Amino acid sequence: MAQADFYFNPFDPEFRANPYPHFPALLDGPPRQLKLFMPTTLIARYDDVITVLHDHERFTVRRPEIPYRERIDPFGGAPTILTADPPVHSRLRRLVSKAFTPRRVRELEPRVREITIDLLRGAADSAEVEAMTMLANPLPVIVIAELLGVSASDHAQFKQWSNDMISSFGQDMATGPSPAGLAAKDNLRRYLAEAIKQRSANPADDLISALVTARDESDALSENELLAFVVLLLLAGNETTTNLIGNGLLALCRNPEQQQRLRENHELIPNAIEEMLRYDPPVQMTVRMPTAATSVGGTEIPAGSLAFILLAAANRDPAHFPNPESFDVARDPNEHVSFGEGIHFCLGAPLARLEGAIAIESMLEKFPRLQLANPEAKLEYRGSMALRGLSELRLSGR
Repeated sequence: MAQADFYFNPFDPEFRANPYPHFPALLDGPPRQLKLFMPTTLIARYDDVITVLHDHERFTVRRPEIPYRERIDPFGGAPTILTADPPVHSRLRRLVSKAFTPRRVRELEPRVREITIDLLRGAADSAEVEAMTMLANPLPVIVIAELLGVSASDHAQFKQWSNDMISSFGQDMATGPSPAGLAAKDNLRRYLAEAIKQRSANPADDLISALVTARDESDALSENELLAFVVLLLLAGNETTTNLIGNGLLALCRNPEQQQRLRENHELIPNAIEEMLRYDPPVQMTVRMPTAATSVGGTEIPAGSLAFILLAAANRDPAHFPNPESFDVARDPNEHVSFGEGIHFCLGAPLARLEGAIAIESMLEKFPRLQLANPEAKLEYRGSMALRGLSELRLSGR
């Protein structure tokens, strides 16, 4: 079968607003190659994505050198579980994984429900709500900030810094980071460095204190590694879950029969969360670099190039998912790759699932029906080449 022409440009706002019509061409054949800011191979088919994500010896998470990397790097050059290979990755993940055990996440459920109820309380009599500002934005950042031990008065500032940094990551590689992104990175690092300093002197019952204690033990986090991990927690711990909630609510509005199915059977909510993650994933893609010239799916990948791992495309591969374009809250099995695979599988996946399930269940209970307040209005997405999230989502709930 001849391969169809394809278009892929994550710096194009129109592409980011709706990349899905471009995926079938990428799924119809072996990985494709193009030149963005450097030679790039697009890995889209499910089996190819799984192969690459499980092969950390052939494909490293290290990023290519770009002129302004040091200026924008929120981790200050320190390794993180997101940006390091074994054995460094193995050591870091072993040290920080204790914060996200299934038991610890289960213990958070009552507090997540309490926060959600508080956030929705003001919308009781509203005919129209803006779901991102009301719930999707604040819930994850409050949860992660409370875990870290950040003052409630600083939650909004945390979210603004996070938004500015994520948007800056989405800038065209030729233009570099935005001034707002650079300022947010510097301010966030200063704030968290001071918080770590305070916990070192006066430990409390929070995650930063626990990580400080672990740092003082043998084979522990260095000061730079600790700061980098706390920054990563804030960024990854709230942006992705914000997008899960927003994208999930949008899918329910655009598929009213599935929304009704979920209302009639709340036991389907865990399945529905998995389908939201598959259908419109918060993380659209991740990046790898081949450690040497290699091949995937019949395509030769040169050393020194990039591999874009298109998670969102793999999630719609008809060779793995029946009727992949359909949103089905009861889909089972649903082995999506939205949390990654292999040694870099998302550490916070259980917490994201918990927050998403509570948020969606609470919205269904609060509002007799959920629909777009203006179905004809163009939806705006925040700028990022890897993350997919709405700027706002105006809903009519009654």
